[in-house]
Amino acid sequence: MVRHVIVWTLKDEYSDSEKAEIKAGIKSGLEGLLDKIPGLVEIKVYTEGLESSSGDAMLDSVFESAEALKEYSSNPAHVEVATTKVRPFVKVRSSYDYVVED
Repeated sequence: MVRHVIVWTLKDEYSDSEKAEIKAGIKSGLEGLLDKIPGLVEIKVYTEGLESSSGDAMLDSVFESAEALKEYSSNPAHVEVATTKVRPFVKVRSSYDYVVED
């Protein structure tokens, strides 16, 4: 299994209410991909971090393999969510992928 984690910081130009709406769209869009993408085992978006957080939202997902993660990145359903609900609103994106050991 491979875990894929992303932390996003939204652009500064958005108000708190706009950011809440954007984060809700990211959450519903990405979590809606479960059962639509082969090899995607788990997917969760967290949007209510503690004050100590440096990002606005976090994706925590698990894939069957590194190949499944690679295929996810170009899957049309994922690309649609990324290009309409995520990328236009994000200032900073950091990711970390690793093998989940038993």
